[in-house]
Amino acid sequence: MGFEIPWDALFGGMLLGLSASLLLMFSGRVAGISGIVSGLLKPVRGEVLWRVLFVIGMISSGLLAAQIGFELPEVLPVSSFFWVGTAGLLVGIGTKIGNGCTSGHGICGMGRLSGRSIVATCVFMAVAIATVFVRMHLL
Repeated sequence: MGFEIPWDALFGGMLLGLSASLLLMFSGRVAGISGIVSGLLKPVRGEVLWRVLFVIGMISSGLLAAQIGFELPEVLPVSSFFWVGTAGLLVGIGTKIGNGCTSGHGICGMGRLSGRSIVATCVFMAVAIATVFVRMHLL
C-alpha cells in the first residue's frame, strides 16, 4: 500500500494561496470570505464590483472544474434543514466573534504569521474536530 498524492488538493491549495496573495498584493485586501460577503450586504461605493466578481469566481470555478473533468465531492444528505440553519447561524456568529473566518485567518492570516490568526485557526480546527466527533459518535 503506497502513498498517493492528492493532486487536486495540492493544485487547489496552490491556487488558493496564489489568489489570496494576488488580492493582497494588488489591492491590500485579505481574501476572507465572510468579510467579502458581508461587504456585499452593506455595500460601499467602489467596493461592490470586486466583491461580486470574487463570489462569482468562487462559484463558477467549481462548475468549470466539473466541466473539464474534475470530480466534485459527494454531497451527503443532512439530517434536517433545522440543523443546517443552526450550523449556518453558529458559523456566522463565530466569524463575527472571531473577527474573520477560516479563509481569512487560516489562509491569509497564517500566511502573514499573524499570532491572532494562528490562535483563531487552532480554535476553528479544535471545534471542527469536536463537532465531527459529537456528530458521528455521540448523536
